[in-house]
Amino acid sequence: MAKNKHRNGLDFRGSRDKLTDKGKGGWYGSGAEVNGNAIPPEERVDKYGFTGGAQQSPTDPTEETPIDVLRLREAKWLEMLNNWDKWMAKKHKKVKERCQKGIPPSLRGRAWLYLTGAKVKREQNRGRFQELDDQPGSPKWVDIIERDLHRQFPFHEMFSARGGHGQQDLLRVLKAYTLHRPEEGYCQAQAPIAAVLLMHMPAEDAFWVLVQICEKYLPGYYSTGLEAIQLDGEILHALLKKVSPVAHSHMKKHKLEPILYMTEWFMCAFSRTLPWASVLRVWDMFLCEGVKIVFRVGLVLLKSMLGSQEKLKSCQGLYETMELLRAIKPQYMQEKFLIREIIDLSVSEKDIEKEHHAQLRRWKETKGDLHCVSPPRMHGAKAIIAAEPPNRQHLRQLPTIIVESPLASKTADDAKGSRNVRQEEQAETKAPAVETVDGPSPGDPSPLLKHSTLEVSRESVSSTEHDTYL
Repeated sequence: MAKNKHRNGLDFRGSRDKLTDKGKGGWYGSGAEVNGNAIPPEERVDKYGFTGGAQQSPTDPTEETPIDVLRLREAKWLEMLNNWDKWMAKKHKKVKERCQKGIPPSLRGRAWLYLTGAKVKREQNRGRFQELDDQPGSPKWVDIIERDLHRQFPFHEMFSARGGHGQQDLLRVLKAYTLHRPEEGYCQAQAPIAAVLLMHMPAEDAFWVLVQICEKYLPGYYSTGLEAIQLDGEILHALLKKVSPVAHSHMKKHKLEPILYMTEWFMCAFSRTLPWASVLRVWDMFLCEGVKIVFRVGLVLLKSMLGSQEKLKSCQGLYETMELLRAIKPQYMQEKFLIREIIDLSVSEKDIEKEHHAQLRRWKETKGDLHCVSPPRMHGAKAIIAAEPPNRQHLRQLPTIIVESPLASKTADDAKGSRNVRQEEQAETKAPAVETVDGPSPGDPSPLLKHSTLEVSRESVSSTEHDTYL
């Protein structure tokens, strides 16, 4: 079958669309049964919605967060979301730390909506998505999008059925973006980004988060010519010299251009590269702290694979190096290892901006002016909210979420900043189980909620404020 290429001859299907050899045991293990009958490995659905463990790392046990710790984190996130502007203005460091720990699955979609500023954007443009959704769209873009739909996470239950609700919503979101930004149109790498968002939120919310990612986090990435991604490739190469001189020297020796190996990494925000547990943790941090997280992931992987002379023995040329980077060792992509390395790596937004200006000067000297001038890049949630201070009404959650739990006094103290980090960590390991109106996480063994909580839950479900599909 001929590859469907788009822009600059680049193909973004990659190897992750064929994942049947990954983690055959799936989330439920090799002995999963329904009504006494064993479920074939390829039909088992893990806790993320993938069949056959398609995006599970076979060597990663995926450590589970204890239920009581998860409930405590949910209560903290609900408190933050109910007072988002205050937290971002006065306690952004705490928000960042909680994103690094991982956003609770039940609140991940809502948290991403707030972190990106998409909640405010949606409220400021009420009815806009519906207006775009009602339009037929350009036949040129719609045709290309429709041909790409079945390639986006085909082993996920949302997107496995041709013409299913997941693929329909994906078409709606991508078509709406081509109408919202007709000068950009559609780029294939936007499809996996939109698909990840749809796994966590309704189509309208996914559309506005996609808008923010394309315009604030990764501006110019999806424009004709892919100039922005080429610039960031050169920035990555320059930063690699500081992080891993051995790897940098190897790349330079074999004239391995960054665009050859990092395009899919960056344009898809590693959603088609990493095991799913790592994807979600990376996205939590990326949407909080900005593109520096994407750079750090790339640098960690390059350093891990090529960072010593011993590791370079197996790749003596350009071809061997490319093959190595196409098959990154699972231990370097595991959630625990990767997140620790990302946090420890000292690459800041200042480093990125400094190198950006240097590479921009070199570009102009060798290639002239950029054909596509992108808006300035926003480095994460704090920069976005500072650039566009929100109206508190636009941040209001509907319905208001009330959590009645033994933790109530603790979250109130936390909002006042009365506890330090060490006390909070101790509380996380000892806190009693807390139930939230967002419902249990997948596979939650906790008992049924009390009657009073169920009444609040019904009100929440019937509202227009959707949470997450997870």
